[in-house]
Amino acid sequence: MTMRNLLIVFFVLLLIACSAKPEPLVFGTDGCYSCKMTLMDKRFGAELVTHKGKVYKFDDMNCMLNFYHSGYEVIEDFKHILVIDYSNPEKLIDAQHALYLRSANIRTPMASGVAGFESEEALAPYRQEWKGIMMSWGEIQTQFK
Repeated sequence: MTMRNLLIVFFVLLLIACSAKPEPLVFGTDGCYSCKMTLMDKRFGAELVTHKGKVYKFDDMNCMLNFYHSGYEVIEDFKHILVIDYSNPEKLIDAQHALYLRSANIRTPMASGVAGFESEEALAPYRQEWKGIMMSWGEIQTQFK
């Protein structure tokens, strides 16, 4: 193998090793980066992944958003901002395109009262049940600044 081919292989392996991919939340094992509680409720959770591949896992929206706005990492350094889809437990979805329902009737791990949903159709039945307010990513962020 020539030196050029070795360099190409090295850089390809380096790119693969440093890829910034989300990881599944492992309920009952993973701890919340913010409050340190073990993730237990599969209907709630969030994850932030930096461009360098650092993964931060959270048990509730308030833990994730408080960390997100803390300045510990520059917001632009996050490649993936993910939340659990309440209607599809354990499924991580893009937080910036998700819809949120906020209500005092939603029992969340750290009392944020917020559930994330992938679509308005999935959110609709819970909106009536919980008498909640539907919010976008921009709106939900301002609630936890």
